[in-house]
Amino acid sequence: MSAPEQTEPTAPSDPMQDDLQDDLQDEVMPQDGPTPAARARRARIAAASLLMAAAAVVLVLRLASRSSVLVVGVYGLLLILCGGVIELSRRGRTRLGTWLLAAGLAAALFMDGFVLS
Repeated sequence: MSAPEQTEPTAPSDPMQDDLQDDLQDEVMPQDGPTPAARARRARIAAASLLMAAAAVVLVLRLASRSSVLVVGVYGLLLILCGGVIELSRRGRTRLGTWLLAAGLAAALFMDGFVLS
């Protein structure tokens, strides 16, 4: 005859402990890469940074050909707007940043074409 198998007594399952274990497993599992929201933030930051650099170059070229307070004002506001969009994107407000970037670029192009010409 064999000895009866001894089993360890099982404790009743605690739902809070189970949730904690699930949370810990979720944190340990690696993700495949940045989330779509993080990629969108990076894309907006990159777009605003490129636009900021382009606005700075155009500002220098415009000031070399024609010195005007309006030129500094239009492109200075565009530079400030780009900085604001970068900050909004860093804080997760990518849709608002995208709309502001598009509206600011359209306004700057309008001002450059019709007011500064």
